[in-house]
Amino acid sequence: MAARREVLVLGIGNVLWADEGFGVRAVEALHEAFSFPETVTLQDGGTLGLNLYEQVAATRHVLVFDAIDFKLPPGTLKLLRDADVPAWGRTKLSPHQTGFNDILALAQLNGRGPESIVAIGVQPVELDDFGGSLREAVRARLPEAVALAAQQLATWGYPGTPRVPGAPYEHLNATSLALEVYESGRPSVADACRVGDPRVLERRREGEH
Repeated sequence: MAARREVLVLGIGNVLWADEGFGVRAVEALHEAFSFPETVTLQDGGTLGLNLYEQVAATRHVLVFDAIDFKLPPGTLKLLRDADVPAWGRTKLSPHQTGFNDILALAQLNGRGPESIVAIGVQPVELDDFGGSLREAVRARLPEAVALAAQQLATWGYPGTPRVPGAPYEHLNATSLALEVYESGRPSVADACRVGDPRVLERRREGEH
């Protein structure tokens, strides 16, 4: 069992599926903008699902970034607190997304839930784009999401220190996965099918006729 920690900031999602990568990109952007005390852990939660249970259960305050289906206009940013968070977590945006509510339910069942939890989510524009990146309407909300997170962490008593532009720091993920590098290295839609192997899709279309 992990020792009780103060704060965990999780970015949830899959950067390979367009706007589903918002959570990961947001926690990366927060880490790029601020340094925090050792009592604050920033983590790319990816699609680890229940493997994140121990980290969540062993933390007093949890902040989560994710793409969330609010049934609102695409690109809308929204902040949820405490009792409102599990209600969001019951909804999966896609088959390749992990429901966060399972982790919270298990932690609460074991009497180990966080004292407070906040989710900062964005309404996605596009998910069904394998290898795609954040759509512009979603990417444009990253600075606001970072500002909301920094404000919440300060409210909890863990303010961040803005990083000096150009100063070196240890990146949260491999530099090859950084947003700018990822976007510059991915092939165009014309060069790489984004929804599946075109040979398989062609056989499927033939079967439908």
